[in-house]
Amino acid sequence: MNKSKNNKICNKCVLPENGQNIFLDNQGVCSICHQHNEKKDSSSKYLETDLLKLLKKHKSKSDYDCMVMCSGGKDSTLALYYMVKKFNLRVLAYTFDHGFENKQALKNIENATDKLSVDWLYFRTNFMKDAFREIIKNRSKTTICHICALWYTQLCYNTAANYKIPILIAGWRKEQSSSGEKSFDEYEYLSIETKNFIKYKLRKIEKYKSFPLNFKDAKKGALKKQKIIALSPHWFLNDLPEDKLDLLKKELNWQQIDQSYPHGSTNCQLNFPSVFLSMKNFGFSHYHIETSKKIRNGEISRKEALRSLEIDFDKDYVNSILEQMDCKI
Repeated sequence: MNKSKNNKICNKCVLPENGQNIFLDNQGVCSICHQHNEKKDSSSKYLETDLLKLLKKHKSKSDYDCMVMCSGGKDSTLALYYMVKKFNLRVLAYTFDHGFENKQALKNIENATDKLSVDWLYFRTNFMKDAFREIIKNRSKTTICHICALWYTQLCYNTAANYKIPILIAGWRKEQSSSGEKSFDEYEYLSIETKNFIKYKLRKIEKYKSFPLNFKDAKKGALKKQKIIALSPHWFLNDLPEDKLDLLKKELNWQQIDQSYPHGSTNCQLNFPSVFLSMKNFGFSHYHIETSKKIRNGEISRKEALRSLEIDFDKDYVNSILEQMDCKI
């Protein structure tokens, strides 16, 4: 199930030809790889000195210098560790839980915040369950993770603004950069479905009538109250989180959760139905996009990427998760 619907996958990355905005040439190389060769990813040029300048420039006069978005995975946990131990900032750890957060991941956050002696704000809500249910029951091609990302972006920016925190820290990797670089086309096919779902379905529901349509929309309310920059230490540092697993385990009692996708990652339970439906609807998921960027950046080989994207869960497992919303695929 890691193959595209028509099985025509780029010979350099793992993106499939979709007949919409990703095409293969005569050598089997996709149009996205050609774009990458023409416009190199600017995030790879960032240096640790650039991060230090940003942290110093935006240092807060309030109780916290930064708010770290903590999911319990290695990327966000290492970002939290760096902010406290490497950069000596006053940190508020923040976790949002829409009802599908992994218990092992929450334990990782509890262990890390205890070991690092930082404040942890944990917010659990059922607000998004109706939106997720609407996607499933209407057989929408909307990617669940995209809808969730818009919601939690708004939530995190508003929380930072309420606490007067000027820096929002995430565990984003270079391939997940949202730093303003000129974007490529690989998300276009997925994002069209998301925009249409929000405009013509989700906003018809009273409690979602002002749901953000894009990331700029999600941030604007908070930015009127507080100047906020969002960044990740992984954009600026050469060490990969995989290289720091022993440190996380030793100093923060961090543990890899039992089952996740892609392999070796940490994501909420809704990630499984999101991936299952993306593969069904498009032949690839947003993880194929991110993993393809990792290949182009030289972080992993194509063989390693294909192995990490192998799906080891089925419809029954997906439906066991969706039972919490009284729906199924």
